[in-house]
Amino acid sequence: MDIDHLRTWIGRRETVEDVASEVPLAGLAALLDRAEPLPNTMPLLAHWLYFLPHARQSEIDIDGHPRRGGFLPPIDLPRRMWAGGQLSFDAGIPIGAQITRRSTIADVSAKTGSTGNMVFVTVHHEIATDEGVAIREQQDIVFREAPKPDAQPASRKAESEPAECVRRVTPDPTQLFRFSALTFNAHRIHYDRDYCRDVEGYPGLVVQGPFTAMLLMDHLRTSLPQARVRSFKFRAQSPLFDTAPFELCLNARDGGADLWAQGPAGKAMVAEAQFA
Repeated sequence: MDIDHLRTWIGRRETVEDVASEVPLAGLAALLDRAEPLPNTMPLLAHWLYFLPHARQSEIDIDGHPRRGGFLPPIDLPRRMWAGGQLSFDAGIPIGAQITRRSTIADVSAKTGSTGNMVFVTVHHEIATDEGVAIREQQDIVFREAPKPDAQPASRKAESEPAECVRRVTPDPTQLFRFSALTFNAHRIHYDRDYCRDVEGYPGLVVQGPFTAMLLMDHLRTSLPQARVRSFKFRAQSPLFDTAPFELCLNARDGGADLWAQGPAGKAMVAEAQFA
């Protein structure tokens, strides 16, 4: 792997335009089992339902993602996951507004871990309306090696922590498919069980990282409805699968809240919200 070549992607920019229409938000409300009327401004993190890639079918790779080498560097590692992100919310986005996302490759770095070689790509996004920048986001993507044929799942102690607010989620294939449809995400680890097991070595369908983050944000909204979130950051620690339920956990603190998704093997995602 020529990391020096991959690092030539640093600084590459992309601009995409969209409209903050009601249709994706209605789909998200249905997925979250919400019956209340749609808000006047876009819910936090719902901008992930916009600016969707529309790669032609002939441009789709074996894993369901568009082939690499366009905006993202052509990293020759098969496993791709959303490792985490940081967001600041500077203004609301009115429903129906014209929106623009300006993206920049901020960093490309290689590491070696217990599972082999990894490459991390950091992308900076600015989402703006005609009134200016509304959301600033850093997105961290990790590319990893395929599992070795004799590899055993990592053994992790299922640490637990008391939580003030807990919600239980039982993921299923229909739920994961509906989220993939909302985000036009054809990554096969979320709907193709044979591919998950036989190619990428997972025990079940993988719960989407952005979906877990959205569930945590929704848990925050329902647990602390008066809170106004100024910033939100999250980090994936291990995958969640449709083979077992998991819990959304929240502890409020002065000026913010700590959140996490608790799976059978421990904390699968941790997050932190700061309030305005």
